[in-house]
Amino acid sequence: MQVNETVNDGLKRGYQITLSAAELDEKVNEKLTEAQPDIEMKGFRKGKVPMALLKKQFGDRLLGEAMQESVDGAISKHFEETGDRPAMQPDVKMTNENWEKGQDVEVELSYEKLPEIPDFDAGSISLERLVVTPDDAAVEDALNSLAENAKSFDAKDGASEDGDQVVIDFLGKVDGEAFEGGAAEDYPLVLGSGSFIPGFEEQLTGKTAGEEVEVKVSFPEDYQAAHLAGKDAMFETTVKEVKAPKAAEIDDELAKNYGAEDLEALKGQIKERLAAEYAGAARQVLKRKLLDELDGKVSFDLPPSLVQAEADQIAHTLWHEENPDHQGHDHDKIEATDEHMKLAERRVRLGLLLAELGRKNEVQVTDAEMTQAVMAQARQYPGQERQFFEFVQQNPQMRQQLQAPIFEDKVVDFIIEKADVTDKDVSKEDLEAAVEALEDEDTAA
Repeated sequence: MQVNETVNDGLKRGYQITLSAAELDEKVNEKLTEAQPDIEMKGFRKGKVPMALLKKQFGDRLLGEAMQESVDGAISKHFEETGDRPAMQPDVKMTNENWEKGQDVEVELSYEKLPEIPDFDAGSISLERLVVTPDDAAVEDALNSLAENAKSFDAKDGASEDGDQVVIDFLGKVDGEAFEGGAAEDYPLVLGSGSFIPGFEEQLTGKTAGEEVEVKVSFPEDYQAAHLAGKDAMFETTVKEVKAPKAAEIDDELAKNYGAEDLEALKGQIKERLAAEYAGAARQVLKRKLLDELDGKVSFDLPPSLVQAEADQIAHTLWHEENPDHQGHDHDKIEATDEHMKLAERRVRLGLLLAELGRKNEVQVTDAEMTQAVMAQARQYPGQERQFFEFVQQNPQMRQQLQAPIFEDKVVDFIIEKADVTDKDVSKEDLEAAVEALEDEDTAA
């Protein structure tokens, strides 16, 4: 077998692989010799069928297998010897398309190899980590929110006001005809909650128990039920009760309702939850700072195919975000812009760098971490968790999608541990501003 280099341009590589007819014939003979002891044929004892007869009967069938195995073996050997790692699936095609038995096989192999990633000293990176300690005011805000969620409603005399709860029966009609899902009895509606069609709740303000109201509204143009979108409707509504909100007391009883032993225990749980939320937000900011540092410190050639694929994906995703009503992919090709290409270059560069750092330092995603990720994803499909687990097990691409962010975060943590990180105490507002700045950058990108 001969392997000749035909392309060596940057990261692009091309090779002509020639597999001689004699090598193919030898490979077929090897396969027949291996199988001969187990072959039975009429007129011959098991394992005693002559090689010539075996070749006549099975040779053509084994020729294709021998050809594929030989080419695959040659390609695997090539990557082992050169150390090249293809950026994407290599392109392999037979160049003598009119090949006939007895001729040499000529195959063209082309790919873009992954670049050599330069080493860098993680200890040379200086980062600032924002630290927020939950204060009493934050705990009180959280307690007030819990009390608001736990509020009750007591019957009252007089007209309904914004914030009151009205218990209503209603029957909705469009063009004089009742429609499915447009009726309910004893429905508790909090006025001002915005949970009903725009304009509905306002027309029930100032009403008393026992009043009957014709509520006239228009369904929004983008209403989820297409047959109702944009249409005028009238709801025959009866106000059965008017109730005023009663705030829950912030005491031990409230704490017990939320699973804590007493109020002090609930405050402790709130502090822990707030601390975890602040730490998560601070890590987002720290990770972005780290990626910005890495992007400025390390430079190497990028495989054009990877950059183009990433830019196309970015352009496609952003187009769908700007056109949410277009769910399918039956649209014209979306061309990536210079901005998309610039963002793609950054993502590919950082992705390759983190992947190489993880490989060199043997960063691994454990089975337990994968199971936790699958379980978290499965919760989005209540009642179908088992089917989701089976889908993930049978779908390598899905497993890779779940594994990739875990691996990236572990590599980021590995670098942060070696970097020079200084903690800086800041206020909650400062942290929120830093997170908003990240979101603004992502939106601009």
